[in-house]
Amino acid sequence: MTYRLIGDSCSDLDENLKKNENIRIVPLTLEIGDYQVIDDDKFNQKDFIKRMAESKVGAKSACPSPEAFKEAMECDTDMIFVVTLSDHLSGSYQSAEIGKNLYEEEYEKKDILVLSSKSASAGQYRLMLELEKLCEQGFKFEEISKRITKLRDEMKTYFVLESLDTLRKNGRLSAVTAFIASALNIKPIMGAVDGVIVKKDQQRGMQKALIKMVELAIEEAGENTKEKIVCITHINNEERGEYVANLFRDCNKFKDVKLVNGAGVATMYAGDGGIVLAIG
Repeated sequence: MTYRLIGDSCSDLDENLKKNENIRIVPLTLEIGDYQVIDDDKFNQKDFIKRMAESKVGAKSACPSPEAFKEAMECDTDMIFVVTLSDHLSGSYQSAEIGKNLYEEEYEKKDILVLSSKSASAGQYRLMLELEKLCEQGFKFEEISKRITKLRDEMKTYFVLESLDTLRKNGRLSAVTAFIASALNIKPIMGAVDGVIVKKDQQRGMQKALIKMVELAIEEAGENTKEKIVCITHINNEERGEYVANLFRDCNKFKDVKLVNGAGVATMYAGDGGIVLAIG
């Protein structure tokens, strides 16, 4: 069975997945005031981080058009799988669904699954890894759809941010709360429940927050972890990413631990030094 995998640009992939000719990435557009940039392979992370820090207004994103998803679906493969940002965070999922409908109006109907990751970044990476494996192993569309949906529903996502300034600028956090957190060096540990961001804990200082995040993730992963993979996205801080990855490696509970640098959307959400991880 031939296949195509499509992700929006919050799918932070490793180099092997980027080289897979069966994978297409549909970029979001990032905006800081009047400045706009396409979140594609030309994205300059350091420049964007600098612009976010200097701007008084928060960065925001515009999801890909349905036509962009439709164009990515235009291929002669037997089946197509699309993974998007959580539908609670972006309109990317709805856009991909409309793109699927546009495709089916114009072309002969084929097997297409559009899946909201109920996550972002590292979570999308984990789902794309699994999809590639299942497709390469020759499973049929119905079985792949069943397995990937189960993984999505069971997957856990966590993140810790270096600064709450991005959330403050975006209006997701009050200025007073952000100031107090900054003054006390409080780092919230966040997670996703059915695609909705929730606070799980908080610690004084980044190192303590990272350790607590890993402890929570290991605890919530349950007993049967030997087949689970940990995917970690760091934002412009590989040393911090390796530190978190080694905490998971040292516990020797998981099948693999993978680490990538985030692209534009993850950089916008998590900010400089942020860490996002998913287990499934």
